[in-house]
Amino acid sequence: MPSSAEQSGDVPITAKRADVVRNQKKLLAAAAEVFATSGVDAPVREVAARAGVGMGTLYRHFPTRADLVVAVFRHQVEECAEAGPRLLAETESPMVALRQWVDLFVDFLVTKHGLAAIPQSDSSSATLHAYFLDRLLPVAEQLLDAAVDAGEVSADIQPYELMRGIGNLCIAPDQDPRYDPRRLIDLLLRGLRP
Repeated sequence: MPSSAEQSGDVPITAKRADVVRNQKKLLAAAAEVFATSGVDAPVREVAARAGVGMGTLYRHFPTRADLVVAVFRHQVEECAEAGPRLLAETESPMVALRQWVDLFVDFLVTKHGLAAIPQSDSSSATLHAYFLDRLLPVAEQLLDAAVDAGEVSADIQPYELMRGIGNLCIAPDQDPRYDPRRLIDLLLRGLRP
């Protein structure tokens, strides 16, 4: 039998919150896909349609394009940060975990480069960069240390060097179809072997 709240049409606050969280997650996932394929200048209608929500829902969560891009950036940083330890626990070797994490990191970087096109203050840009380093450098270090301890990677590379090198390889401003950053990143990772 339905509760009195359900009979009156009132939805409990916890259910609304779950719905809000679900919509936000759908919007972030859809925006990441759209930004990766069409860039951050893609119509936000495309993001809402891919998420299966209306424009009002999108704007309630993210009043400006910059808000949406920054939220996608932060969400993807968190996903990358959480993936490192999980991959170490689930894969057969630290090097396999490192390679899988680098794939996720590259996926993130493809979306991240569009962030430069969004107007921001220097302080907010610096804050996002600091957040990025604070969350991901320790994960890269954990993965590299595990691979070094397993004898799968030489000990002479620093996490910052690896992340910076991968980031630089991902920069492709003109989307040249002859350039495949993943192939070069694979060569880089092969070069880490002792």
